[in-house]
Amino acid sequence: MFKLNFLKKENDLNKIIKQQKKDRYPINILFVSLWDRHSRALVEKLEEKYGDKERGQPLYVVDSFRMPHSFVIYNTTKLPHLVRLTKRGAVSEDYLSMVEQALKVI
Repeated sequence: MFKLNFLKKENDLNKIIKQQKKDRYPINILFVSLWDRHSRALVEKLEEKYGDKERGQPLYVVDSFRMPHSFVIYNTTKLPHLVRLTKRGAVSEDYLSMVEQALKVI
C-alpha cells in the first residue's frame, strides 16, 4: 500500500532525499510527465487505487512540468521512472510493466 504525495517544488524533493539519507527509511519517487499517455494512465491507476489512503509507504510523484530540474538527480530520461530509496541505496526502474508491478497496479 502506498500513500500518494504530489510534489510541487524541487526544494521539497531535495528535503525529502536529504532526510531519507539521514533516517534510511524506504521511500519511492515516481517521475512522470502529464504529456506522456503512459504516465497519465499510471497516475490515474494510482489515484484510483491509493488516492484516499492515509497510510502506507510514501510514494512521491514528481511532474516534469512543475519540477523539470529534479529529473537530473537520477538521470531520468524515460518516463514513467520509479526510484526506490532503501537502506541499501537507490534502485531505479523505467520499464513500464515493471513500474506497474512494483506499485501493485497491474
